[in-house]
Amino acid sequence: MTASDGRIDTRDWALLAALSVLWGGSFFFNGVVLRELPPFTLVLLRVLLAAMILLPVLCAQRLPFPKGWIGWRPFFLVALFNNVLPFSLIVTGQIYIPSGLASILNATTPLFTVAVMALAGEEKLIIRRVAGVIVGLAGVVILRGGGLGFAGGQGLGVLLCLAAALSYGISALIARRALSDSPPLATTTFQLMASSLMMSVVAGIFERPWQLPMPGAVTWFAVLGLAGLSTALAYIVFFQILRRSGATNVMLVTLLVPVTAILLGSLVLGEQISPREIAGALVIGSALLLIDGRVLKFPKRWLARARGR
Repeated sequence: MTASDGRIDTRDWALLAALSVLWGGSFFFNGVVLRELPPFTLVLLRVLLAAMILLPVLCAQRLPFPKGWIGWRPFFLVALFNNVLPFSLIVTGQIYIPSGLASILNATTPLFTVAVMALAGEEKLIIRRVAGVIVGLAGVVILRGGGLGFAGGQGLGVLLCLAAALSYGISALIARRALSDSPPLATTTFQLMASSLMMSVVAGIFERPWQLPMPGAVTWFAVLGLAGLSTALAYIVFFQILRRSGATNVMLVTLLVPVTAILLGSLVLGEQISPREIAGALVIGSALLLIDGRVLKFPKRWLARARGR
């Protein structure tokens, strides 16, 4: 159940950190795969292979399949707004704007989710949470630095990436309302199966994957990492947090992903971490503490104890 004050417990903070690692690694995998495969084909392979990885696990646990269109409809809706639309919008948007600006626009997802959930009456509009998300977004801007490359003529790319962030917020609302009783493994697998069907149509129309040359071994390893870790496992964690802590809280992962990506670059690739990046990470950390809210109660508890002495 979601905490009424929007707080996140220790377990879900750990799950959010793990999810940020899984999704932060997707940028690396995407960069490798896009050297040999076009974007829609990449998305198709990502969701299709992830579904194939999870399907035997689902059958082993004897989880039932949805019955008829009524049973499948919420999974197709979540797949549309959580995979097909945002993945395609972001890929298209990056034709017009640089990846740094795209990552900042993606970090607006919690703001859109707060608005969507409040308008739908699903979660309370807590001022502390909104302020924390805004502070976190400022931290992402600091983290990415000034070289964002935003200039005239890039409005379409910005709108596409913002539409993707809104799409993620809508998907969280649909999943929260229609799939709250569905086990995370089932939700993930059926969503990916629905995404595979829709992306096969999109990729087939625009890129005709069957006519592309066979990619190399490195690309296939990256595709498997993208499908197995950054998609199959990541979405199981995602829907677990969604069920326990709510849609707004799970979308906080978009603030953590840039931090994770920089840490992975430092640990795996030996990249240097600049003072600006450290400052941005500290601001994001402060924002997450503000959103959680428990740290704000420490001064009140200290004063209460002091008065009681």
